[in-house]
Amino acid sequence: MCGIVGAVARRQVSGILLEGLDRLEYRGYDSAGVAIIRAQDHGIDRRRAVGKVAELKEALLAAPATGTTGIAHTRWATHGVPSEANAHPQMSGDAVALVHNGIIENHDVLRERLQGMGYNFTSQTDTETVVHLVDHHHRACGDLLEAVRLTLKELTGAYAIGVVHKDHPDRLVAARRGSPLVLGVGIGEHYIASDVLALRPVTDRFVFLEEGDLAEITSDGYRLFDANDQLVERDVERVRMGAEDTGRGNYKHYMAKEIHQQPEVVRATLEGRLSSQQVLEPAFGFRATEIFDAAKAVTIVACGSSFYAASVARYWIETLARIPCNVEIASEYRYRDVAVVPNSLFVTISQSGETADTLAALRLAQASGYLASLTLCNVPTSTIVRESDLALMTEAGPEIGVASTKAFTAQLTDLLLLAVLLGRRGLMTPEQEHEIVEALHELPRSIDGVLALEEDIEDLAEHFIDRQHALFLGRGELYPIALEGALKLKEISYIHAEGYPAGELKHGPLALVDAEMPVIAVAPNDDLLEKLQSNLHEVRARGAELYVFADAAVSFREEPGVTVIQMPAVNAFVAPIVHTVALQLLAYHVAVQRGTDVDQPRNLAKSVTVE
Repeated sequence: MCGIVGAVARRQVSGILLEGLDRLEYRGYDSAGVAIIRAQDHGIDRRRAVGKVAELKEALLAAPATGTTGIAHTRWATHGVPSEANAHPQMSGDAVALVHNGIIENHDVLRERLQGMGYNFTSQTDTETVVHLVDHHHRACGDLLEAVRLTLKELTGAYAIGVVHKDHPDRLVAARRGSPLVLGVGIGEHYIASDVLALRPVTDRFVFLEEGDLAEITSDGYRLFDANDQLVERDVERVRMGAEDTGRGNYKHYMAKEIHQQPEVVRATLEGRLSSQQVLEPAFGFRATEIFDAAKAVTIVACGSSFYAASVARYWIETLARIPCNVEIASEYRYRDVAVVPNSLFVTISQSGETADTLAALRLAQASGYLASLTLCNVPTSTIVRESDLALMTEAGPEIGVASTKAFTAQLTDLLLLAVLLGRRGLMTPEQEHEIVEALHELPRSIDGVLALEEDIEDLAEHFIDRQHALFLGRGELYPIALEGALKLKEISYIHAEGYPAGELKHGPLALVDAEMPVIAVAPNDDLLEKLQSNLHEVRARGAELYVFADAAVSFREEPGVTVIQMPAVNAFVAPIVHTVALQLLAYHVAVQRGTDVDQPRNLAKSVTVE
């Protein structure tokens, strides 16, 4: 959510800034803007627009902004409605321009104080308090770096910021606390961004700013200061990406591309982690054996789709390892008085590694007496990876579509590896491990088998075009997959959808079932199959249209009102991953046929880096 780009160069920076904003569109936003220091008189040209980056480009065509130092931003509204006045960059008079990701929690107190000093506020944003504070301190000290340093000491909350001042036309000051920010290293130019993808066309060398870091950047170099105001050096890391990582290729939407990438993503996630018959424990890190040997319970914390992945893992871990597994929503966990079971392993799941609630939960856990922390993450350079004891990458590559697809299946794959390793210390037999490993080796081909059903699922999607509600049902570890299927449908098609455990129908949801409520069920070949079939008879008896994604080994008869999609026959432990792909395809084709914005659904953001 929100995106920052900044550059100091010996050439015009408007192209760098706009290209960066284009590459950050996937994060979700409602307005965009740039501020560039004019070379001729050092005044600041600011252009802002509500809507897409394309609107900002039109504004710049109508009134160009030229210069060699600038900052840019895509905003996702937190304080104040989407409007040009609330868009970033925010300015203090004509002297200072600032972009900001995050939330300033004490902005009301700061605003009142600054108004008392005579500052006029033109927006509803918390960000405007920060830029006025910078101006206030700069008037006193005359140095931009020191003015920002003094400002940061007064802020409570989370931020990543970039600041320019007309009196310092050759420099940019940036800082981060609780929100990601990277520094890009070039030749004769340097950059900042909230995501390395924004800077892919201009550099592959990055410094990942740590919590509390402050940076002063010029075209020739940079200086870094840590949270204690000490001058520090950070490693420059090379991050290589190909054009295929961020382009749509021949697909109409990023989401379609990312759904079809899943066989390869699963292969990459499993690579080097499986032998012919076993999960390879060293893949989790050199301390993994020591930590897993000592683990007597597991707590998994995540948000959104990652929470549903964790919910599947609870079934796997308790079945194979026979130890308690608690699954928590990060935004709730961080505000609970948690009772920690002795020798508990704390697991976080985050696609970006910067999810604010999940990161806060990790920090709380580290002070709460957990045995150790493990994160499953897609970004090896992220904050959550750096702050965890163990880390296992999901190897999904950049995921541009807001609705998670390949990152989710990669998370499930990693979680099954974890469950097997914990199960090795529990009641899982070597024969069970061999069967699961064999199913994992076959998993990419199984997903290919689901993708081969796309035309049938696209035809099925036509039944949902005019529907306003849908009910998803599953049992056991397929219940969280029903929840995930419902989430996908509501996220991108705007159809109200709910997921339920099928056994709960009689306890309330059955009252909603009628001919206008389509019901989608996932039916793997497992011990709960007969129970699920009985539940589905209850649904059909109430006149609902029933759509069943059934394992090929399961006998489900198609009849009027009952449509059956035959899925590949798979081992019950990998069934949640395989069935997920079918529900992704259903949601995607329903959204396409309803004409919604598949990749950037309204009101949502890709990476939630604020509370």
